[in-house]
Amino acid sequence: MAIGWSAHTGAATEKRGEAMVSAGTRDKSAAALLVGLQLVLLVAFVVAPRDDWTAPDRLRWAGWAAVVGGVVLMVVTAVVLGRGLTASPLPNSRAELRTGGPYRFSRHPMYTGLLAAALGWTLVAPGIVRTIVFVALVVVIVVKTRWEESHLRQRFPGYASYAGRTGRFLPCPCAFTRAPRPPRTPSGDVGQ
Repeated sequence: MAIGWSAHTGAATEKRGEAMVSAGTRDKSAAALLVGLQLVLLVAFVVAPRDDWTAPDRLRWAGWAAVVGGVVLMVVTAVVLGRGLTASPLPNSRAELRTGGPYRFSRHPMYTGLLAAALGWTLVAPGIVRTIVFVALVVVIVVKTRWEESHLRQRFPGYASYAGRTGRFLPCPCAFTRAPRPPRTPSGDVGQ
């Protein structure tokens, strides 16, 4: 009976292991597909033809500000991530839950910087094709971040709490407020 039970348990473990491997393979394939789509759209965005229409100067200057700001945000985020940086939406073995620096204001500052720079370039060098590709890029990034966050929730127990107080791309108004101070008593002591 013990031998039969061991054999049964071993088979169950082996099947669970195969399921884990197959889930891991599916995750890696999905991650590769999302990264590939993002890369194809970025290339299409860069090589998209410019239309004859020229944006007004104020719009172009705003576009340049978005390009520069987006690139700066991506560089700062890359420095903060260090060796945890990866193009894949699957966290690598060096990944840590970051909640400071640019991550205090956005759960995905790298994608925020990318989208800001892409929007800016759409304003600087407008075109119908570029605008369509930009919209498609936004859709892919949103899908990618939602999928990535499902893995971050599994990997980091504190992620759900962090996500509840931090915007996905743009800061929540609460990101700019300080923690409330305890009330003071009439004598000037800090109350409990």
